Amino acid sequence: MATSALRTITVDEARRIAVRAQLLDAGSQARGDHDLPDVVERLTLLPLNPTDIVCPSAEHIAHTRIPSLDYDDVRRAVEVELRLVEHLGPHRHPMEAWAIGLRATSDLPWLTALGRAPDALHASAREWLEANAGFRARVLEQLREEGPLPQAEVDDAADVPFRSSGWNTDRNVAMMLELLQIRGEVVVAERRGSARVWDLAERVLPSVAVVPVVEAEREWRSRWLRSCGIARPTHVGDAGEPVRVEGVRGAWRLDPGATGEGFAGRVALLSPLDRLIADRTRMRQLWGFEYALEQYTPAAKRKWGAFALPILDGDALVGKVDARADRAAGMLRVAGIHWDEEPSARLREGVHDEIARLAAFLALRPALP
Repeated sequence: MATSALRTITVDEARRIAVRAQLLDAGSQARGDHDLPDVVERLTLLPLNPTDIVCPSAEHIAHTRIPSLDYDDVRRAVEVELRLVEHLGPHRHPMEAWAIGLRATSDLPWLTALGRAPDALHASAREWLEANAGFRARVLEQLREEGPLPQAEVDDAADVPFRSSGWNTDRNVAMMLELLQIRGEVVVAERRGSARVWDLAERVLPSVAVVPVVEAEREWRSRWLRSCGIARPTHVGDAGEPVRVEGVRGAWRLDPGATGEGFAGRVALLSPLDRLIADRTRMRQLWGFEYALEQYTPAAKRKWGAFALPILDGDALVGKVDARADRAAGMLRVAGIHWDEEPSARLREGVHDEIARLAAFLALRPALP
C-alpha cells in the first residue's frame, strides 16, 4: 500500500505556529492575572532563574504573556494562592536548564507520576538516595517537626556524601531535597531572595491521584509539543503529526491544533530563557537568529551584553536590547539596541514602548542611550 508524502509547511508558517503556541501573538494579550495558571499550564512551565540582571525569568516570561500582571503576582500564585508550584524534573526534560520551573498546580497528577517513575532519577542519583535511606528519613522527620525550614537550617547528616564531577560534590542537603522534590515528597514553600524554604509536600499542596506512568509520559510529550507548536521528534517522540519544513533538513512534529492562519504579531522583549528560543538549534534553523546568553562571557568578549533581551517583531527575531536593572538608582538602563537590520520607525517606537513597559513592571524608570 502506498504511503502518503509528508506535508510540507513553509518556514514562515512554522515561525507563526511557534510564536502563537507560546502565546506571543497579538491575539494572546487579552488576559488578566487570574489567567496565570492557565497560561503556565499552556506553556508547561515558567523557567525559574532568579538572576536579576534585568528581571527573573519566571516574572519576565509571565509578563510578556499577561501585560497587566504585577511583579509580585507570580510569587503570590506560588506562596499564597498555591495555583503554581515550584517543580524540578523530570531529568528527561528536553532542555536540562529548563527542568526547574513554576508549574500549574493542576498538573501535579502527571508530574508526580513522572517524578516517581523508575527512571525518573539518574542511576547514580538513585544509588545515592538508596545508600542514604537514613538521611532521607531524618530530613523528612526534621521538616515534619520543624518545617518549613530554610535550606541552611536542614541538618547535614548524610550517611554517604554526594559525589559528582561538577559543583554538587558534598552538597548533601541540597541534593537530598532536590531528589525528594522530583519525587513529590518535599516542596519549596517560598523563596527569601534566592534562598529556598522547604516543607513537606503533603502539608503544602493538595493531595492528588497519581496517574499511570504511561499516561503521564504521553501527556508530557503532548504538552511539550503543544507549547512549542512544532518540534523535533527527538523531544516529543511520535506526538502530533509528522511534517517537513521547507528549506530545513530533517523531520518535525506538528501539534495537531497548530496553524499559522490568521496570524497577527506584536513587538515583545523576550527573556533569554524564553521558551520560544529555548531550543537554540530550532532558533537558528527557523529564524536564522544569532544569539547567546553572555552572562558568563568575559565582558570584553560580549557581542550584545550580559543579559541581552531578544526582540520579537511579529514572527521575526530582529535584534537584542542590552539592558540592566539599576535598582539603587531606580533605573532600567539600556546600554544599546543591537539591530539585526535597520528598523522601521514603527519597530523602533514599538521597542521603546516595550522598554518603558518592562521598566514600569519592575517599578523602574527607563534610561535609553
